[in-house]
Amino acid sequence: MSSTPAADLIHHPYQPPAGFEAPQPAVHKASTVIFPDVAALRARDWKRKDGYTYGLHGTPTTFLLEERLATLEGGRHCLLVPSGLAAIANVNLALLASGDEVLLPDNVYGPSRAMAEGELAQWGITHQRYDPMDPADLARRLGPRTKLVWLEAPGSVTMEFPPLPQLAALCRARGVTTALDNTWGAGLAFNGFDAGCDVVVQALTKYPSGGGDVLMGSVVTREDALAHRLKLTHMRLGWGVGANDAELVLRSLASMPLRYRAHDLAARQLARWLQGRPGIAAVLHPALAGAPGHDHWRALCGDDGQAAGLFSVVFDAGIAPARVDAFCDALRLFRIGYSWGGPVSLVVPYDVAAMRAPGRWPHGGTLVRLSIGLEEPQALQDDLAQALAAIG
Repeated sequence: MSSTPAADLIHHPYQPPAGFEAPQPAVHKASTVIFPDVAALRARDWKRKDGYTYGLHGTPTTFLLEERLATLEGGRHCLLVPSGLAAIANVNLALLASGDEVLLPDNVYGPSRAMAEGELAQWGITHQRYDPMDPADLARRLGPRTKLVWLEAPGSVTMEFPPLPQLAALCRARGVTTALDNTWGAGLAFNGFDAGCDVVVQALTKYPSGGGDVLMGSVVTREDALAHRLKLTHMRLGWGVGANDAELVLRSLASMPLRYRAHDLAARQLARWLQGRPGIAAVLHPALAGAPGHDHWRALCGDDGQAAGLFSVVFDAGIAPARVDAFCDALRLFRIGYSWGGPVSLVVPYDVAAMRAPGRWPHGGTLVRLSIGLEEPQALQDDLAQALAAIG
């Protein structure tokens, strides 16, 4: 066959020598994967990790990230998806069918509830919301159509820490699959599988990424059959993540324990300080004595356990929502924005009464969630102090 410059550029025979090793893994980008012959193409199975079939089903870069995340969570199988919400969707669509019911904690992540009220309802899947702090309430709601129960520890925004092992045990006794959103724990504060959960998801957007610049999620399991169901749905939905995003998460994983601890220590310092401030009715942080579910957190995470960098404060009922907004606007280091786990501290006010079932929110004042970044804690305390002073 004659050679041409164009063909030589595309089909040049040179291959770099094997054996190169560096602290950071290589980044493999691919849609098409080349097979040595037709027999190899026919022999490979996209469901296994002993070879490569198509970029959407995995490359060395994504396989490596999946294996490290499975180890972090204490699982055996991991799937990568484009976001934390995509992880929730993958679990729902793999495990639920028309006529089934899913139970959600009353303090569930808002978009998860919206998915149940929207797409799942349109497909004939019903849902109920249970009180995660009351195992008896969950037990009453478990029925013959219940196929999946979502758990969060702690609850989104309001930060209650549930009796997670007890809730999981109730479901296991009824043969109901449990899925835990472990974004807060990040695989570091506690092990979701040891607590009795069947599936553990994370928004890798938060602590595993750590930079506030990656959207990604993970779904981790221990059971082979359950992993197979999740993987089939993953394939049918066409989930995939970019190699450069996987690279960023891989690069950040090594520092995650150090960052997580720094976020945690700073958050506790600020939460304790805010407990004594005028105008603050409650500080909701699982590691603080007296906070909702503190004993459950201590039982699961240990007396010296970890607790992330996220907490909420409730202002006195007499402080109007407009003044709370003014407090948020007055902050200089804290920035107004969603998500958490990155280097920048964030603040968001919430109307919790509109988010919770009637009678399940005991506070009358406006809630503000604080995500503590990597700034110096004293500088953040000074910022909070001047913002509180600004609203009188």
